Amino acid sequence: MATEVPPGIAAPATGDVRSAETPASMPVTEPAGRPDPDAVLLRRTRLRLMALSGGLTLLILVLLGGVTYSAVARSLASRGTAIVEQQAQELASFLQRPGALPDRPFPGLTFGGRTSGTIPLVVRPDGTTAVGAELDRIEGIPNDAGVDAARQQGADVRTGAIQDVPVRIYSLAVDRRDGQYVVQVIGERAAEQQLLDALAAVLLIGGFLAVLAAIAAGYVYAGRALVPIRESMRRRDDALRRQREFTANASHELRTPLTIIRTSVTDLRRNPTEPVADVGTALDDIDAGVVHLTALVEDLLLLARTDSGALELERVSLDLGDLAVEAVGTLTPVASSRGVSVVVDPRPVVIDGDPLRLRQLVTILVDNAIGHSPGGGAVTVRVRADDGRAVLTVEDQGPGIRGEDLPHVFERFWRADDAPAGGTGLGLSIAAWIVERHGGTISAANQAAGGACLNARLPLAHGAVDAG
Repeated sequence: MATEVPPGIAAPATGDVRSAETPASMPVTEPAGRPDPDAVLLRRTRLRLMALSGGLTLLILVLLGGVTYSAVARSLASRGTAIVEQQAQELASFLQRPGALPDRPFPGLTFGGRTSGTIPLVVRPDGTTAVGAELDRIEGIPNDAGVDAARQQGADVRTGAIQDVPVRIYSLAVDRRDGQYVVQVIGERAAEQQLLDALAAVLLIGGFLAVLAAIAAGYVYAGRALVPIRESMRRRDDALRRQREFTANASHELRTPLTIIRTSVTDLRRNPTEPVADVGTALDDIDAGVVHLTALVEDLLLLARTDSGALELERVSLDLGDLAVEAVGTLTPVASSRGVSVVVDPRPVVIDGDPLRLRQLVTILVDNAIGHSPGGGAVTVRVRADDGRAVLTVEDQGPGIRGEDLPHVFERFWRADDAPAGGTGLGLSIAAWIVERHGGTISAANQAAGGACLNARLPLAHGAVDAG
């Protein structure tokens, strides 16, 4: 059943949804036109990581490509050399037989097979061609440099070109009774060169594409790798911004009551011999300023402890409905002085939380609703269980919250233009912190019939029954 709490007298200053916005609450911004040093640093770091990825990939591809090309080239050269060398050895064996040399091509050669693409010939001691004499018409056959090298070293292998056709030339010196002959076998290596050229093209084009892919992947992964750093910088910037705003806003909030107290003290000093009754409202102004300063300093200290993480919450099992009734009872004097009635409609809802902070949460929300309710109005406080959550709802019959102000309700020092004086602008931000530390959420909205509605949703205690 709904219970109406009788009115009473004053309560501590708490949060204010709609108190007047001060110039000190405006955010501090960087000068326009100046590049963000953090963004520049992150951009340079990303480009360096991208360049490093591409550079390492290029280095690996160059080394791998060089080794691959060299291995294939050596393998093909070894195979080609073995073919011409074997043929040269067979021809040398033929030359070492007794008897005159025939002036005709090397016997037993056939078209195709392992000797396909080779030209065998024999050079006499006087430099004329003995076997394969009909090849003298082709420029570059025999290869004189190969012949001379074979006469000096016994054997020689080299590469060259005959009529623009790449060839491998193997020369072997053979001693006979009538002098030293040289067997020379010329093997065509155009197919070998084409294979090497194709391999080089594949390595170059594939390597180029691989480097581009590595650069692109490096850019993407560098961006992902920098996300935690970017988030850390953002949190740092947000903390510095909040600190600057906090300092500016706190200075402004402290200046007003201090000015009132100083003015009142000055007035008292001007009339040191006058009775208190004759100095007007100076003492009342000082008292009001001290009360406001006390509430503001307490809120500031609480927020400082929450920001530093030094404030720990106690966790006990409690009935949120009973706690709401107790907290609202302390606000009956202020409700009575403003002609506002407070109706509490609780139901048993068990949660795990800090009794002191949850009582402070109820006090802040109800005191805020009382401050914005007109004389003769009512504030309704309900406690329910809904969908596995404890829901604390506080409704007033005031003018409500303007649509553009709703997103700022729980910001520190935020105060709307039409809010009554006297609040610190910190209460609802403290309420939001209490709810968040209990694992819940808090929201503000307007009722269809008029007035504001604040909802705090908190987790039920483990094993608690949802009886909402």
